[in-house]
Amino acid sequence: MALKNNTNTISSLCSIPTLFLSLTLLCILSFTLFFLFSNPQIQTQISPHPHHSINVYISDLPRSLNYGLLDTYWSSSVPDSRLPTHSQTHQPQPHLHQNLKFPPYPQNPLIKQYSAEYWIMGDLITPQNLRSASFANRVFDLEQADVVFVPFFATLSAELQLGMAKGAFRKKVGNQDYERQREVLDFVTKTPAWNRSGGRDHVFVLTDPVAMWHVRAEIAPAILLVVDFGGWFRLDSKSSNGSAPDMIQHTQVSLLKDVIVPYTHLLPRLHLSEDQSRQTLLYFKGAKHRHRGGVVREKLWDLLVNEPGVIMEEGFPNSTGMEQSIRGMRTSEFCLHPAGDTPTSCRLFDAIQSLCIPVIVSDNIELPFEGMIDYSEFSVFVAVNDALRPNWVVGYLKSFSKEQKNKFRQNMALVQPIFEYDNGHPGGIGPINPDGAVNHIWKKVHQKLPMIKEAIVREKRKPPGVSVPLRCQCT
Repeated sequence: MALKNNTNTISSLCSIPTLFLSLTLLCILSFTLFFLFSNPQIQTQISPHPHHSINVYISDLPRSLNYGLLDTYWSSSVPDSRLPTHSQTHQPQPHLHQNLKFPPYPQNPLIKQYSAEYWIMGDLITPQNLRSASFANRVFDLEQADVVFVPFFATLSAELQLGMAKGAFRKKVGNQDYERQREVLDFVTKTPAWNRSGGRDHVFVLTDPVAMWHVRAEIAPAILLVVDFGGWFRLDSKSSNGSAPDMIQHTQVSLLKDVIVPYTHLLPRLHLSEDQSRQTLLYFKGAKHRHRGGVVREKLWDLLVNEPGVIMEEGFPNSTGMEQSIRGMRTSEFCLHPAGDTPTSCRLFDAIQSLCIPVIVSDNIELPFEGMIDYSEFSVFVAVNDALRPNWVVGYLKSFSKEQKNKFRQNMALVQPIFEYDNGHPGGIGPINPDGAVNHIWKKVHQKLPMIKEAIVREKRKPPGVSVPLRCQCT
């Protein structure tokens, strides 16, 4: 009897209506899951931290510390003391760009080369419906943020001071740039965002080697976007306790947390289809006499200036100098890139846009987006010791075949867009190139997040009065 009852129970469970109901529920569940995960809007709502982007919260600094500085620049009638008097096209024009919410960045080449801060900020504040190509996802809830962007135009602030009263730059008294640096730090360090991480997840754009000069020790834990580490040499040599002066202390700058970003190129892009025959072997235009690492440049100049097939021009990047640079770079096989005041300069990125194969003579150079691109596929690296041997550089460059040089230029053409900031929209407000510099910068910051988050956690768990040892030895 028990067996019969069990049989009846099994039969009732396996009846046709029951099976039909089960299959219906299964279909509904499958359809629901498919709809949820195939709908981009719903998927975004489910996951506020999509794996293909970085969540960025913007610190609420007053406009006077970013676009307000552009108002100051364009309203000034004081010429930049560093520019030649005949270079009027690069001087502020008080009658232009007034009453604009997002004024243009200066065309003065001394300032324009550092304009990354402008384009990064423009992308972040572009209306969300125009930002589908942006890797950085702006969030308005601090709890959702991976990093906090500090919207201070630090380079423009420094350059305003240097252009109008250079003698006061190293001082604090009478230095408007220092006053602005202090205002930024006093505001940011009192926010909940800073307190939760000690500033380690804050992003500062310091493309000018002297940007935020007076407060660098206070922002050292943060993520610094810099063109190279050259501007930190003097600081670190003072704190290195007798170690080599070119040793970069990780307590200031480090590839573990900081990002090397490109200079803004000053010369227009030459497409591969527009390239023509090149008669000159090697070209250089710039100042012969520089400081620190630039001593190498002087020696190279003396070695190369009289070599056949080599053009060494000393000049300033005004309108005339720019025309000469365009002509020189577009008619030369190779473009020399020696160290100057710092290990790199915008000359490298002008060469890339001109399809002129860079010859890099700078042993301490750091380059943007390494790991994403391989510079050896379109550049020639020469050790300083080799470059200073008589006749060595010219002989080495002549050893490259026509096929090798063509391959270099083909590879260079592929990476040209990666070093482009300008999105072509007024004020920098609008969609960006998904393969451009701004997205690559945020992708690099994204790569640093695991190490930064680990540093924050390590700092939080230490007992009062105890310091967590810094053991990083990075290159």
